[in-house]
Amino acid sequence: METIRDGLNRYIVGWTNYYALADGRNHMTRLDEWLRRRMRQIRWKQWKTTKNRRENLLALRVPEYWAIRAGGTSKGVWCLSKSPPLHQAMSNAYWRSFGLKSFLQQYDLRHN
Repeated sequence: METIRDGLNRYIVGWTNYYALADGRNHMTRLDEWLRRRMRQIRWKQWKTTKNRRENLLALRVPEYWAIRAGGTSKGVWCLSKSPPLHQAMSNAYWRSFGLKSFLQQYDLRHN
């Protein structure tokens, strides 16, 4: 996951610098939303088993009821990446603490 993050951070900085002259604040917001959803999907796939998913959600302070339901669901990973339990577990603060840069923050650095 760290390798993915490092590659994405280089891409985010370069891409944002290239397109910083354009008025693209709304586009940057949508890119951030999509990227975080994709990262939640990747993390969910890495956890693989129902037990691991439940334990990891509990470790990320998701209520036990929701951790059990989300961990054992048969929904696909893309559909589940937008679910409230995963949003709570892997919020924006989670990704910032993980070191993932934001398109919008990089864009704002160029415009301030």
